[in-house]
Amino acid sequence: MAMRIHRPTIGPLTLGLLVAGYVLIVLNNTLWSKAAEYFAGAPLEWASFAIGYVALMFAGAAVFSYRYIAKPAFILAVVVSALVSYFVDHYGAIIDRNIIRDVFDTTSGEAGEYVTAALLLHMLLYGAIPSVLIAWVRLRHPSFLRQFARNALAGTAWALVCGIAVMASFEGIASTLREHGEMMETSTPGAPLVAAIKYAKMELRDRNVVLQPLGTDAIQGPLARVAEKPLVTVLVVGETARADHFSLNGYPRDTNPELSAADVVNYPNATSCGTLTAVSVPCMFSVFGKSDFGEKKARSTENLLDVLQHAGVDINWLDNNTGSKGVADRVAYFHSSPEETPALCHGKECLDQILVDRLGPLLDNVQRNTVIVLHMLGSHGPSYFLRYPREFALFKPDCHSPHLSECSNEQLVNAYDNTIAYTDHFLGQVIGLLKQRQDRLSTSMIYLSDHGESLGEDGLYLHGAPYLIAPEAQKHIPFLTWLSDDFAAAMTIDTECLRDKSSEPVSQDNLFHSVLGLMDVRTSVHVRSRDIFEACKAHHVATGAGRSLHHHG
Repeated sequence: MAMRIHRPTIGPLTLGLLVAGYVLIVLNNTLWSKAAEYFAGAPLEWASFAIGYVALMFAGAAVFSYRYIAKPAFILAVVVSALVSYFVDHYGAIIDRNIIRDVFDTTSGEAGEYVTAALLLHMLLYGAIPSVLIAWVRLRHPSFLRQFARNALAGTAWALVCGIAVMASFEGIASTLREHGEMMETSTPGAPLVAAIKYAKMELRDRNVVLQPLGTDAIQGPLARVAEKPLVTVLVVGETARADHFSLNGYPRDTNPELSAADVVNYPNATSCGTLTAVSVPCMFSVFGKSDFGEKKARSTENLLDVLQHAGVDINWLDNNTGSKGVADRVAYFHSSPEETPALCHGKECLDQILVDRLGPLLDNVQRNTVIVLHMLGSHGPSYFLRYPREFALFKPDCHSPHLSECSNEQLVNAYDNTIAYTDHFLGQVIGLLKQRQDRLSTSMIYLSDHGESLGEDGLYLHGAPYLIAPEAQKHIPFLTWLSDDFAAAMTIDTECLRDKSSEPVSQDNLFHSVLGLMDVRTSVHVRSRDIFEACKAHHVATGAGRSLHHHG
């Protein structure tokens, strides 16, 4: 005779309190550690915050403690909390609206890199097993009115406890949360719930946005019209490269041997508009500077590529990342395909060499002034080791795991530096292709990264921290230019002047206006003070001052 296992029977509210207690104690480690740090020396404020937060969670549980919705709601809360806690605890992730948007923009290949044995084990222990237990227990089902009365009474009581606790130390708690707002963005399941609501509101608000034209008066200027050869600028948008790991910027390792020999103009004091691709890429191509940038404004206004097209410049976007974030919606677009070039790809992602291989034939078919954008995969983590071929594992031992805690800091930095060295080689190849075609094209290149990366400093990994609190490693980006002799002469640009001014602060705000100026596109939306080339053109630089208008390419 088979033994029957007794299934305990409890009320929905009791189950809700048990689930809330589990999430509070087991899946909010980062929140409690940050609270202990930020409230250190203020035991009353710490106690008030802790009591208030616990009471808030219990009050929230009461809202969902009803027949039919209790189990699905609590299982979802546990699974989401387990998943979020993994990334918050292991990578120092901050869960806000931009992170939610990044999740929806992420490709399956990129997402697959995060699916490790460690993540699966974590989800089994802290997500799946508790969910099975929630599903297993029997729920007592009193009448709706009786359950409503119980839940309302319990929820109100806990809400009152929360309010009293917070008001007991309101000034201290409010001050701490203003100064360390990111603390609550590590909480589960509150942070992902709030972020998802904000993201949904943004998507609903912007769903019917009407695109507004920009720079429709754009024309090619006199220099561009009389140039003997087509003008070509290759704009390389890097990914996750931090400036302080470029030897061009003083990093002690030689991560830029090819760029150092290519006579580029380097801008060591460059900053990004955001700490996520989904923010920085639309921002750098928009007419709005960082201070005026907004997602709705960017979606509803044409960008740099549109203005160039208005002037009759040909545009091509070659992508090896997660897409253009809407920037290239109205131009010729190519995305890398593992099916087409399996030798350069692993799974659903490809080495950036695929862009170089595509660039050569594209250059051969250029007939008029052209801008080509290359969107790299660059140094995107956590699988840094997949971003470069084995022959570019120059710094060893390098980390071979996407689960960064499995590697020492030395291995992690070595792998990351290998990605920078491979980016250097990539850019060297781009310059090489441009030089090879100088008999029929006047060529230039601009490179800048979308944002930087944290490599364990202060317990932070990867990127995506809110900009106001993000470390410099996530905001300080590499930015450089290269001009061929013919291009510099055609556009009357004094490259020695560029070098003299290169130490001045620049940012992604400069890109829109600098590309227009570099391609000699005349339009009312071109702000010359934001154009890094403007002050070094012939009409600003006195002739006969001993400067060369040529770049020794």
